[in-house]
Amino acid sequence: MILVGIDIGKSQHTFSIIDKGTGEILSNPSVFDNNQNGFLFLIKKLSIYDKSELLIGMEDTGHYHFALLKYLLDNRYTVALINPTTTDLTRKIQGGITKNDPLDSITICDVISSNQRKKPYRVTKVNRFDLYEQKQLTRHHHNLKEELNIYKNRLQKCIDIVFPEFNSLFNSKYGIVYMNILKTFASAESIANADIRSIRKCFELKGRGGRISLSAEQLKTAAKSSIGIPSAAEEIQIRHIVCQIELLEEQLSEIDKRIEEFSVQNNSTILSIPGISHFSGTSILAELGDIYNYSKSSQIIKFAGVAPYHYQSSQFTAQHTAITKKGSRYLRKTLYQIIVPVIFHNEVFHTYYNKKLAEGKGHRCAQGHCIRKLLRIIYHLLTTGQQFSPELLV
Repeated sequence: MILVGIDIGKSQHTFSIIDKGTGEILSNPSVFDNNQNGFLFLIKKLSIYDKSELLIGMEDTGHYHFALLKYLLDNRYTVALINPTTTDLTRKIQGGITKNDPLDSITICDVISSNQRKKPYRVTKVNRFDLYEQKQLTRHHHNLKEELNIYKNRLQKCIDIVFPEFNSLFNSKYGIVYMNILKTFASAESIANADIRSIRKCFELKGRGGRISLSAEQLKTAAKSSIGIPSAAEEIQIRHIVCQIELLEEQLSEIDKRIEEFSVQNNSTILSIPGISHFSGTSILAELGDIYNYSKSSQIIKFAGVAPYHYQSSQFTAQHTAITKKGSRYLRKTLYQIIVPVIFHNEVFHTYYNKKLAEGKGHRCAQGHCIRKLLRIIYHLLTTGQQFSPELLV
């Protein structure tokens, strides 16, 4: 086996070639540019070896390795992606104090030469950059959702200052009329001083949130008796925040459509599980990547960071431990978001959840048990191609 270690950089990469059997360095650390000429230089150096004997290792970090990874996979090379923490730990064990690109390329060779039962890397043979695109979209969706929640919280803070009674006038927040009133007037004082005809225009909109029992006259009356504090600064913030919220919702809608297209294209069996949507299913598949990188379901449980943390010594065993929270935080977030509808739609999950509560487990702990059960089902469906059946839960 011939090992190739590549230390990734922004504009240049460094590679070394080592014979795994003898430990001989076949090619000392060499630098090549992160462009087509550099990639051709690397391929020329590798061309003297049989592809079936080559294993190329690189760190799975940042985004600088994407172009090179795709190029190598397109040329049918086998690539091992390594967690940067593993490389850093190996460097420290070997006595390395500072990061050094030439030596790091050799360190990467040492990592992929490991004969451990549990390999400290995952091998990639198939070019699945559609999964990369799906991962980027679903993560962007998560980030936009978080940003949207921040803006909504800021909006409520401003409303509490200028018109604290405003929310009580509506059955639900963020509808078309709700948002248009805020964007147009932004405070109780502005509404109280406005002409009734200009207020009525805000109620003439059609669509979701357009039909409400509140009238323009009722709104004006409530604004006149409001205890809200007039504030030009808060009014400006409200108008700007409303625009930001509308923009974010528009962006999320665009992403949702593309994710649904990917989901239909994937046609994954995990969508047969009641409670899993196009978004959550695509997020799970994208975060997991190639399911055949995992030899058993416990590995994806660990990757999701929902495995229980065990602490035991010769004289002490922890009775109550949290989950590890290692691995993909986006996968973990998706799982905690979907476990509520999954428990609701599946009687066996609902019974299992209640059983854990009866055993004295807390709500979050019981959810964790259900998530681990769900991941075992997901692993089974993905590796067998079988559709979901309630019998699998028994």
